[in-house]
Amino acid sequence: MLKKSILIAITILTVLSCRNNSSENAGLLKISDNRRFFTDSNGNPFFWLGDTGWLLFKKLNREEGEQYLENRRQKGFNVIQVMLLHDVKDPVNYYGDSALVNNDITKSYTTPGNSYENPQEYDYWDHVDYLIDVAASKGIYLALVPVWGSNIKSCKITPEQGRIYAEWLAERFKDKHNVIWLNGGDIPGSDSIDIWNAIGYILWKMAPDQLVTFHPRGRTHSSKWYHDELWLDFNMFQSGHRRYDQDDTELAYGEDNWRFVEYDYNLTPVKPTLDGEPSYEDIPQGLHDTLQPFWNDNDVRRYAYWSVFTGAGGHTYGHNSVMQFYKPEDTRKSYGARKYWFDAINDPGAGQIKYIKDLMLSVPYFERIPDNSMVAVQGEKYDYQPATRGKDYAMIYTYNGRNIGVHMGKISGNQVRASWFNPREGSTTEIGNFENKGTWEFIPPGEKADGNDWVLILKSIQ
Repeated sequence: MLKKSILIAITILTVLSCRNNSSENAGLLKISDNRRFFTDSNGNPFFWLGDTGWLLFKKLNREEGEQYLENRRQKGFNVIQVMLLHDVKDPVNYYGDSALVNNDITKSYTTPGNSYENPQEYDYWDHVDYLIDVAASKGIYLALVPVWGSNIKSCKITPEQGRIYAEWLAERFKDKHNVIWLNGGDIPGSDSIDIWNAIGYILWKMAPDQLVTFHPRGRTHSSKWYHDELWLDFNMFQSGHRRYDQDDTELAYGEDNWRFVEYDYNLTPVKPTLDGEPSYEDIPQGLHDTLQPFWNDNDVRRYAYWSVFTGAGGHTYGHNSVMQFYKPEDTRKSYGARKYWFDAINDPGAGQIKYIKDLMLSVPYFERIPDNSMVAVQGEKYDYQPATRGKDYAMIYTYNGRNIGVHMGKISGNQVRASWFNPREGSTTEIGNFENKGTWEFIPPGEKADGNDWVLILKSIQ
């Protein structure tokens, strides 16, 4: 009894602390002046490093939510992508609180007050508020999906119901500075386009300080349907979970997620873009067949560097067990989850992905552009080597330790200092100084093998 009382007291103090901190600790995000990237409220570079915690509000209690968000803060994540409603026919959270009255999306179930001490006062939406504020106190933004796309596809929601629900959401959360909106939810934008446009414009008009995008179906991108819509502040694509030989989609990009970035980068008006769902760590290749090999941390890194070096404004990581918060008491699991979420949050890829954010923010950020003209011999598939540069620096990524041939003279200075950056450890090893002209070949450490990835860094010597 004493231990329980102490736990309750600690939890109440945590709630009060988070309420007092509020979402002011994570200022409003903005689009950069060049329209390619994100900035914080002070105009500083903001590199989107996301995680897919889709079922956070549904599966975790307050203590577990705190544990998860603190782990992600320590690992450098600054955005969590999460569903407000996964299934309108089962809108119940860990505490048994329902989000809706009689599964009606136009009638959100709320109770007076929000006291954790009194369960009758604490409802589904109070739990959402609590976790939003906990995230804000840790400098983390929550990218909220209003309702997962399958609910629209299965005709559980009418356009009028979607409009009423979106208005309620915008009114409730418009003052939360750490909220971003992910319209859609794993669905083609052409499916119920009127509903998605209605939701998008309501959020854009009623919560004008919060950014809005669209999370599309695998192997599609928001720009295909909504690039010219005023409510779409930035593009998002889902490169998906299939191998090259498993891709039967119209675009047939296979694992080349950089192709989505390349396409979006050349559109007008200019808008940021990023991969909002690449292949997850520890999920079957192809998603559904658990007898297939599972994607690992090597693949996680490859997707990140390929897309970011091609011009993306950030990147989202995901883990099979974490996105569904698989627990010991669960009687069902999806996609062959092999470990519980509280163990999976410390898998290798989750710890390594922060290094790309650190690397990008270590150089003048807003001047960065993609420039593959630097690569002397470009390869295909796993031999692909994307290059990015600014005025005084350049970076080229190799996934498998293939030699990198560089056409010099693309950055300033008569000489450059070359280094190897290790994406697995975040460490840098200096190579030496080189003339900034002609073509040089750089040989990465180790043997050529998938996952022996390196970033060649060149910096001007003035």
